Amino acid sequence: MAKLVTIYGGSGFVGRYIARRLAKDGWRIRVAVRRPNEAMHVKTYGGVGQVEPVFCNIRDDASVRSVMQGADAVINCVGILAQSGANSFEAVQQHGAERIARIATELSVARLVHLSAIGASKDGLSEYSQTKGHGEDGVLSQFPAAVILRPSVIFGAEDQFFNKFGKMAAGLPVVNIAGGNTRFQPVYVDDVAKAAALAVSGGAASGIYELGGPEVKTLRALIADMLTIIHRRRLVVNLPFFAARIAATMLDFASAMTMGMLPNKILTRDQLKGLRSDSVVGADAKGFADLGINPMPMELILTDYLWCYRPSGQFDEIKDSAKNLRRH
Repeated sequence: MAKLVTIYGGSGFVGRYIARRLAKDGWRIRVAVRRPNEAMHVKTYGGVGQVEPVFCNIRDDASVRSVMQGADAVINCVGILAQSGANSFEAVQQHGAERIARIATELSVARLVHLSAIGASKDGLSEYSQTKGHGEDGVLSQFPAAVILRPSVIFGAEDQFFNKFGKMAAGLPVVNIAGGNTRFQPVYVDDVAKAAALAVSGGAASGIYELGGPEVKTLRALIADMLTIIHRRRLVVNLPFFAARIAATMLDFASAMTMGMLPNKILTRDQLKGLRSDSVVGADAKGFADLGINPMPMELILTDYLWCYRPSGQFDEIKDSAKNLRRH
């Protein structure tokens, strides 16, 4: 019988790529999510009954245990960029991660893969990075043989990075950013999925792996690359941190006053703190090379999904070609 893996957060941005890869490898997959009815798309990744979304609240022991019963392996992809109600950084990224690892040990699960982030540290500047660091410690204390993956900013068709700035550039004459000199090492989402699939299949030694793409660039340079791809000329304004902090405070306040009805999807104060630190692979860290994976360059992927932000969408290059024909 095919092996069974439970993927917590398996319908999210990274989780769905991992689920798709493992389905192709023949695994049976439980996709543990808060809203299974909104995760039915994962069923198409495999044959009938191979991939099933199931309800789970990682803040609850019984819920986590119920979807892990009989699993040969576990992958935790659950993470949040902003807090909302009971889903705080501490509850999800610290206690939730440790809970999954503890129950995996109790149920004698063979392998555990935990998705973290570059910069995860108990001494990090942001609560996001601090809870990621505490979460890693909790995972390793409960499941010492775990594989922990720390990606830099992740890009791909459903990302919340280039798509966010692409929408901004398509609708506004000015692109405001903060932390323009902060360095990133963007990594393609399917490369992260390859690493997770390799680890859960026993192809990676236990430990922490930092995952970054072939290029290291500042945020300002990444925005410039994106603008070139979407054929937009925009003024890019790098706000000083004090000015960005005022804006982030106002946005957080508006979200709090509306009880989350107007969530802050632009820039939170905690995200701003995170922008003070680079997100690049450490000099001595294990990474893609240790996994035998050659990460995909950005330029081979970005045009596949950023074209929708061009002035004429998919017809933009055709219109440019037509202009050249008229000149000749």
